[in-house]
This record gives sequence, structure tokens and C-alpha cells, in this order.
Amino acid sequence: MIDRATADRIKDAADIVEVVSDYVHLTRRGSNFMGLCPFHNERTPSFSVNRRKNMCYCFSCHKGGSPVNFIMEKEGINYHDALLHLAKKYGITVEERELTDEERQLQSRREGMLVVNEWAMEKMENNLTATDEGRDIGLQYFLQRGITNEAIRKFHLGYAIDRQTALSDEAKAAGHDLEILKEVGLVGISGNGNMYDRFRGRVIFPIQNTAGKVVAFGGRDLKGGPAKYVNSPESDIYKKNRELYGIYQAKNEIVKQDKCFLVEGYMDVIGMWQAGMKNAIASSGTALTDGQIALIHRFTENITLLYDGDAAGIKAALRGIDMLLSHKMRVKVLLLPDGHDPDSFARINTPEQFRKYVDEHETDIIRFKAQVLMNDAAGDPLKRSEAIRSVVESLACIPDPITANVYIQECSRLMDVDESIIATETRRMRAQILEKRRMERKYEQERDKLATDIKEHSSVAPDHRTGQQSGNTGSPSLMPYEKQLIRYCVRYGMMDFCEGMDESGNAVRLNVAEYVYVDLELENIRFSVPAFEKTFSVILGLKEQYEQDLLKFKATQDVLFQQKREEGIKAISMKEMELSMIALEEERLDESLKAERLEEEKMFSAEYTSRTLASHEDDDVRILANQCANDVQPLSRRFDKIGNNIPEHDRLFDLIPRAITEWKQEITKLEINRLMELIRNAGSGDTELTAETMRQIASLQETMRDIAKSIGERVISPRR
Repeated sequence: MIDRATADRIKDAADIVEVVSDYVHLTRRGSNFMGLCPFHNERTPSFSVNRRKNMCYCFSCHKGGSPVNFIMEKEGINYHDALLHLAKKYGITVEERELTDEERQLQSRREGMLVVNEWAMEKMENNLTATDEGRDIGLQYFLQRGITNEAIRKFHLGYAIDRQTALSDEAKAAGHDLEILKEVGLVGISGNGNMYDRFRGRVIFPIQNTAGKVVAFGGRDLKGGPAKYVNSPESDIYKKNRELYGIYQAKNEIVKQDKCFLVEGYMDVIGMWQAGMKNAIASSGTALTDGQIALIHRFTENITLLYDGDAAGIKAALRGIDMLLSHKMRVKVLLLPDGHDPDSFARINTPEQFRKYVDEHETDIIRFKAQVLMNDAAGDPLKRSEAIRSVVESLACIPDPITANVYIQECSRLMDVDESIIATETRRMRAQILEKRRMERKYEQERDKLATDIKEHSSVAPDHRTGQQSGNTGSPSLMPYEKQLIRYCVRYGMMDFCEGMDESGNAVRLNVAEYVYVDLELENIRFSVPAFEKTFSVILGLKEQYEQDLLKFKATQDVLFQQKREEGIKAISMKEMELSMIALEEERLDESLKAERLEEEKMFSAEYTSRTLASHEDDDVRILANQCANDVQPLSRRFDKIGNNIPEHDRLFDLIPRAITEWKQEITKLEINRLMELIRNAGSGDTELTAETMRQIASLQETMRDIAKSIGERVISPRR
């Protein structure tokens, strides 16, 4: 396990912009960076990265957080492995002990699947060169296909022994769970209930995700069986519409060249890699999906599709054009000479010849589509009309109006159609596409909100006054009040708030979290949602660490502002002014720097809690902190009736007491309702209980009136 000091060092070293840039193409927008969200398919950037807060956030799907949280979400790994990932990126040494057998069994199912796949890859990779069967059959096949030993190692190619249970027997002996082998598709169950190895007798192509984790396998038959290729089924770690073969090996080269080649099969990728085209990836024979395009877009906007030059290759080249264009991809197509696929063409040409052929023959995808369809429709007016409409549909998918207009002019010339007609139809189809996407987004947001509400309201909650767990679910009516208050504590917990008294009666300064704690303790109120209560406890425990970090921050600011002052004094001295004016300028400089420094310290305090909790090891705390930190809008209008133009952190003196008071008001309402129900259920003879209950209700109603007055609401007193 990683010790606390090392974990803190890793978190401090991780820069959110650097971390996200490994996955997302970012562009600067003011003080922030923007890019296409890596967590869902989108065409317009809504993923914001804030270096100052060291956080990222998607305004569409609401995912993001600190560097640790981002890596956990993106790579599908746990907190511990995310820290290791960042430690490796920043060259931080982590000393760990080996997991015991018991700890290994306690790992999550997903981690177990990745471990099994990694073990299977190494086992089948070893089979290829360390067994007679592997050398005589598997290795010979690769060598005959021109695959070098370097490529075999790079892509971890292997061979599965041709025996019914060879792999499963070794897995069992190594202590792996056979149920997990079934889930990842390494073994299957026959009709008569017997276990068998699914990939036996095949050469193996491991499929790795962008982090290098083995998520699936492809196996090619060498005996002429009915199924030429067998692939892993989908599982918790493998969704075929989100993975691309060779992406792990190609991603760095794709970024370096700002371009990728998309081919169809495993051997095409390996052949091109050997020919020096190391930025090639494959969709593995499946139709290109939104998820795969989004994956490519993290590394580049430029893509060249490589296909055979026959009719099937041309048809394949035309598939998925609209999806690629709608993702703002700059798409080109390259048809190879008849009879060649990328693998065979790479084997008969040197890398230089291959690159020269690419430069001379790759064609813009819109021009290619227009030429192919118009040639096919020659002499047939109906086909020509259909071809023009198909091209216009592709033009309507281009989000950038300037690019679309350039293509409209080009297509008008190629298809001999009036430019205004193409432009009008393109705008009409574009409007239809945008409306369809708007409705889809609205549906998805409503569905996600409903799912979130159901999840939040189904938490087992403690009693709102005693804090004791009950068997009932928490009251949904308390949820917005509690969430607003915990939101303030997460966002501004360490900010200086007001003066209070310690146990000895001495005056002390209270931060936001301490003020909330003292106010709630007076009436023994607790958060009814366990995650809220847990997070609040963590915030209260941050003060000592915060004070130490604040001292370090102030020391850094001392150096920075001294440099600024020296630069300012130097600039003043360069001006031709009287001594009295110079003194006045220096005084203004000092006042300005003092105000700037106070603002920097205030922002440090304001952001400290959310920034710290966003990398917390506890899932509940971390997830809630990320939600609150990135929630830029108030949860309800009742919390924001005044001061819309004033920054939230400058209105806390009004907002926090109001939030507490409104929460107490709702608690009191619930208590009155409970007592009223008690009276309704009481027997007619139980007059003493009824009278006492009525006195309690009257007292609570008086409390309600006092609360209403304190938050400025109209009170109607009963007639006497």
C-alpha cells in the first residue's frame, strides 16, 4: 500500500492539464482549457479543465474531478492504482509490498478480470516461443506472414495450446478463479457441461486499452475451421465499440504526427507498424462507432482511412463518413492497388515508398464520396439525385460553417449543381440534425437526473436529530437543504467566517465548517445522508493540515510578491517624475500588491477544501466533493434570492445561516407532521397523550413562526 506522505506528494505533483492532455486535445479558453469530453460522445466541447483549481468537469455528463479522480474514471481503476499511474507519470518512486492471497481475493471483480487477462497474455506469449507446438505452428505462421520478432514482442502475440483445457488447467493450478475466466471469455462451457478453452489452437492477438491493460483477445484459426476469428465477448472490462486494436502501441506516434491511419484487421496494423507507419489502428472488422471515434479524437483530429481498391473497399470507405465529420474529424481516404490490403502492401514496399504512395494518393473524404457516387450514377438522373442528396447529408454533419462552406463550393463544382441549392439543403438538414441531438440530450439529462434522485433518496438515513441509523430511507424533503449546506462546506469549509468562543470562554475565529458544526450541535442535528455526514466529519478534521499548508503558501507568496514589488519599483524609477510623485506611486504599488495578496490568500482558503477532498481515498467523500466543487449553479432558487451578481464566496455570511435556518424549518415541519400523525393514531381515551402532543405541536408552530421571520418570509398569525 502507499503511505500517506507519498500519496500527498503524488497528488501535489499531478497537474490536471498535463494529465488530461494525455487523453484529450485541449484548447485554451481564457484562463481555462476546453476539449471534447472523454467520458461520453459529443461533438461540441463541454469539458473544462481549470489549472488553478487542479480540476476538470464536463458540463454535459457532469464527470470529472481531480487528477486522481480523472484517472480512476478514465482507466476504470481504483484509487490505489490511480496513484500508481500518476506516480509513474511524474517519476515518483513508490515502495509497495506484495499483496497476500487473502488481499488478492478481496480485489474487485474488474481488477480480477484484468489480472486474469494479463496472466493469460503472458502465458500464451510464452507458449509461442517456449513450446514445441507454439514454435512449430504459431511462430511459423507469423514468420511466414513476415512478422518480425520485434513486432511479436511489441504486440505480445501468442499461441493457445491446442488441447481442450490446457489454459484452464494452468489457470486453476496458478490459483485463478475459473468463473472469472468464463466472464472474460477465455474458457467456455459446452452443451454437455464440459469446460473448454475458447482460443485453443489459434494464434493470439491481445487487445490493450490506452493504459496498456489487456481487455480482450482475438484468436485466428490455423486449421481451416468454420470460424476464422474468435474474439472475446463483451464484459465489464471490454466494450468492443469503445476499443481499437493497436491504440496503446500507436497513441504516442498519433500525437507526435497529429494523424492516425485506420485499417480493418490485426495484421494490417502490425504490417504498417513494421513499415514505419506506427500510427495505425484497427476497428477489428466492426463498423466504426461513436465511442471509437471519440477515442481517436483524444489524440488527433486527422484520420486517413485505408482500404482495398476493389468495390468492397470503396463501400467500406463510405461507411461512417457522417459520424467522423460530425465529430469534427478531418478525414481522408486512401485506396490501395487492387489485390492489396495494408499488410500485403506494406510487405512489398519500403517505408519510404509506402509514405510516398500515401502522400500522392490520399484524398479528401467529401471529394472522394462525391466522385465515387457521381461516377456510379452516370447517365441515370434518379441515381444522380440520390447521390447529390447523400453528399448533402454528409455536408450537414460538418459542425464548422467555414469548412462546410468550402466543401459546398467544391461539391457544386464536382456535381455540377447550383451552389445556392446545395447550401440551402445543407442548412435545412443541419437544423434537423441539431434538433434531433437537442432532444436526445434533453432525454439523457432527464434520465440521468431521475437515476441520481432515485439513488440519493434510497440511502439508509440516520434520524435527523439523534444521528442514529434507522431502517427507513431518509426523507426526500430534507435532501435539497442538506445538500446545499454540505455544498457550502465542501466549497468553502476552511474560509474564515466569524468569531466564536472556545471552551474556556476565549474569543476564537471559526471557519465555515466550524460555524456549521457549532450551530448544528446546539440542537443535536445531524445530516440524514451518510455520505454527507461522513464528508462533513472529514472537513472538520482538515484544519490542522490546512494551517500548515497555508503557512507554506504564504511563504511562497512572500517570494513572489517581493519579486513583483522589485519589478514595480524598477518600472517606477524608469519614469521621469518628481520625488513626491514617485513616493505616491510606490504607495499605490504597495496597496495594490497588498490587495492582490489578500485576494490570493482568500482564494487559497476558498478552494482548499474542495481541492483536497477531490483526491480523497474514500469513494463517497471524493465523489461528493467533485460534485459540489463543480456545481456552479445553486441547487434551488430559494437559496439565491439576492446577490446574483456578487461572487458566492463573498455572500457566505448571508447564505450559510439562511441554509441552516431553512433546513431547521423543514425538520420542524417533519416533526409537526409526525406528531399530527401520532394524534390521528391515538385512541380516543388517551387524552393525556393527546394533550401533551398538542402542546408540543403548539411549541413547534411558534418555532416555525420565529424561523420564518428570521428568513424574511411572510407570517400569518392565527386569529385569537
